[in-house]
Amino acid sequence: MKKLPYLAFILLITTLAVNAQDTTKNRMWGGRNVAGAAQIQVMYRQSDLSQLNTALNKNGIASLNQNSVWLNLSMNHIYKKFMFEDGFGATFPSNVNSSALETTYNQYQLFFRGAYNVSKNANFRLFPFVGINSSVAVLTIKDKAREQSVSDFTQQLLNSTSSKTLYQSNFGVELGGGFDYLIKLKTKQMDCVQIQRNIPIGVRMGYYLNATANDWKLNDYTLTNGAGNKQSAVFVTLNIGLGYVIKR
Repeated sequence: MKKLPYLAFILLITTLAVNAQDTTKNRMWGGRNVAGAAQIQVMYRQSDLSQLNTALNKNGIASLNQNSVWLNLSMNHIYKKFMFEDGFGATFPSNVNSSALETTYNQYQLFFRGAYNVSKNANFRLFPFVGINSSVAVLTIKDKAREQSVSDFTQQLLNSTSSKTLYQSNFGVELGGGFDYLIKLKTKQMDCVQIQRNIPIGVRMGYYLNATANDWKLNDYTLTNGAGNKQSAVFVTLNIGLGYVIKR
């Protein structure tokens, strides 16, 4: 049952991608406008690693720094007043290194948002949005003390070590609003197609509601008494991109 939200998420993204492709073709051949943007986003969403650090400390492993800054790559798709934003991102790694162990913690996410532009000014957009978010936290422990230096490749494959990678999946809902100011660029004319370019600079603010936080896993094994709880939090995102409006 825990896998159902993720299967539904994947199905939703696949369906939207197929529909978007068909719709784009229809718009182009039907003479309608196609608009959107490719975007880079820097997001801050506070994480709480206190429980994880407590578990690490009990095993003689130093605490990790908080892992709260994300770098996202996203696409913005616009149809009249409706906006759809999808993308993926990752946090900057939190790393602790000693002579015996190297511990790295990172987070990855996929997100999809639907919005409606309430602004009547063509130079900026103001929009409320709602979205869904699927993420995974990854903890890697490299056991350097037990690594054996061998020159043979096949021997290295079966080298005894306690290195391992654990992961925890999450599913959440995003509620918030955004603002984009459009810096207009020179329009390009290609045969019968006109491309109006712009640079959208803006911000998104909202609340991430962590609906499902699954147990930690090692390969396909579920681990009980794991660290980490549902981490709902406010988020702030700075956005810059390269936008376009294609007119036929």
